[in-house]
Amino acid sequence: MTADKRTMATSAGTANKDWWPNQLDLDILRQHDSKSNPLGDFNYREAVKTLDFDAVKADIKNVMKDSQDWWPADYGHYGPFFIRMTWHAAGTYRSGDGRGGGNTGAQRFAPLNSWPDNGNLDKARRLLWPIKKKYGNKLSWADLLVVAGNVAIEDMGGPNHGTALGREDIWHPEKDIYWGSEDVWLGDNRYGKSRQDLENPLAAVQMGLIYVNPEGPNGNPDPLLSAQDVRETFGRMAMNDEETFALVAGGHTFGKAHGRGKPENVGPDPEAAPLEKQGLGWEMPEDAKGKNTMTSGVEGPWTYTPTTWDMSYLDVLFGYDWELTKSPAGAHIWQPKEIKEDHMAPEVDGSGEKVTLMMTTADMSLKMDPTYNEIGQRFRKDPEAFGEAFARAWFKLLHRDMGPKSNYAAGDFKDADYIWQDPVTAGKSLSGDEITAVKSKISASGLSVQEMVETAWASASTFRGSDKRGGANGARIRLAPQKDWGANNPDQLSKVLGVYETIASETGASVADVIVIGGAVGIEKASGVSVDVTTGRGDATQEMTDVDSFAYLEPRADGFRNYVEKEFAVSTEEMMLDKAQLLGLTPSEMTALVGGLRAMGVSATGEGLWGDGTLNNSWFTTLLDMGVAWKKTGFNSYEATDRVSGEKVRTATRTDLVFGSNSELRAIAEVYAQDDNNDKFVADFVGAWNKVMNNDRFDLQ
Repeated sequence: MTADKRTMATSAGTANKDWWPNQLDLDILRQHDSKSNPLGDFNYREAVKTLDFDAVKADIKNVMKDSQDWWPADYGHYGPFFIRMTWHAAGTYRSGDGRGGGNTGAQRFAPLNSWPDNGNLDKARRLLWPIKKKYGNKLSWADLLVVAGNVAIEDMGGPNHGTALGREDIWHPEKDIYWGSEDVWLGDNRYGKSRQDLENPLAAVQMGLIYVNPEGPNGNPDPLLSAQDVRETFGRMAMNDEETFALVAGGHTFGKAHGRGKPENVGPDPEAAPLEKQGLGWEMPEDAKGKNTMTSGVEGPWTYTPTTWDMSYLDVLFGYDWELTKSPAGAHIWQPKEIKEDHMAPEVDGSGEKVTLMMTTADMSLKMDPTYNEIGQRFRKDPEAFGEAFARAWFKLLHRDMGPKSNYAAGDFKDADYIWQDPVTAGKSLSGDEITAVKSKISASGLSVQEMVETAWASASTFRGSDKRGGANGARIRLAPQKDWGANNPDQLSKVLGVYETIASETGASVADVIVIGGAVGIEKASGVSVDVTTGRGDATQEMTDVDSFAYLEPRADGFRNYVEKEFAVSTEEMMLDKAQLLGLTPSEMTALVGGLRAMGVSATGEGLWGDGTLNNSWFTTLLDMGVAWKKTGFNSYEATDRVSGEKVRTATRTDLVFGSNSELRAIAEVYAQDDNNDKFVADFVGAWNKVMNNDRFDLQ
């Protein structure tokens, strides 16, 4: 694909963001509300339970073998095409912030629907439209895009752990996902000093790619350099070396790459295509279909049995010497030397013509890198182990952003447990009297309001709505790595957990429930209002916890606690906004929580604490006080002086003052500061608090 640079149409006029480019954009906290959902108040998780899944799978199998003249199926079977679509729907996931993945059906929208790496997948989705039309609301696009690839593997004889259903569709592009700062397709302005110094939370090596450049880093056909990209990128997408090898080798057992056409003859992507193309992009001349299709520019099949699961990928990769050449479109590819006649592949059009095989530079990295080579040689000797490794890694690829198994609403998935699902032991719901007994013990423990509230927040606020990880359930704040995170004030945390573990042992409650109940006790002490709590959480063990994976959840900044590890390229208030979005908060909920936490003494820096520990609206009235003038004293520090006396009266951080500086947040702060809205503020705080405490209680949703 050629680099594409666009400018805004002049008729669009100028927006606020054009005039004030540094303005804090709160829109990510307002997306995906009911106004954008054409289904309204519809419970998809219940609807999908009534789906005839066997009938869906049978219909998909029929579609895969019904080649359409408008987009002919390679080898008379759309299976490899659907596998690529499924892989690219799920493969955008990255561990850094849990965003991306196939859980929302986002591949239907920009930018994903028009990424160079997703070339011609618009056709795959159109081929599936009759299935979506038939099963309607019982089958989301998000589930269908995943199911199709799994059915394809199954139909071609591949190993499979099945599919879990329950993914709800979104209805417009996601503003909360940062795909990179580049303004050209395939740009790679995302590295520091090395290929391993990739900008967080990104995982793909270039703008518009799912993983790596198949030709090698920036088109450099060096397999060992490519191996570095493969390892780094797949690692950032939660895959280890064995999983990475199994996925690439298993996926490339099927299908071919397309690069016989001329790149200059390819039309604009779907989002840039003219109206009459009706959302289809990458238009090509009529004769550029089937064997002449142009997609990546890389050309050729990986194996001689491209619609059958077998060991041919490993056999040819390790069985031949390969030489670097170029595809008809000019892309770097590798072809086998002195290939055997029976290892030639059939032409895609059924003509009986034979073609030679191909490997990309990324494929060659699996042979040339010593670690990958050892894994591949082991798999080649043990086909059963290879099949199982692929099935497990493929299931992980498709389901890692769905969270725990409790989110699997239906499907034909294997009854197995995986550590990446963050398992938790079953909890026990407490009776009213039992909750009262726990509250009494916590209240008499000598812990302060700030200690109780901050510990509960630290536990529950790890939740990420992006991939449904983290949260209070499991009480993993007791375990590595969370117990040692700087944001969690380890010394204070150890003290509080020591008290809570004793209370849990004495009452039979889980530590997870005691932590949440403790937060409620702190709020009750600070406000005088009763705070309802839900129970039934379980406690995870260290063996149930993937330490490396959970390390990605560590907060480098948490504006709610006034914590920031260091100065970052983005402001602390932007990082707070990002966290608020992952917690599923609205602008009002975010505002109420910050004001309430500060009022109860929660601030890692000690700044922004203006009250006496009482949960009331005085934080907002103080913030809006015109009797002081603020001045900057550090990258995240400010000092207020009395306008008359010049005396220093208080300090704050950026995440404190943004609620008075930003016009939208100030409007909300003014509501809470009104004389008649103290009770409203307390009620709103408690509502937002319980939302965070229960974010990971999928059994209640």
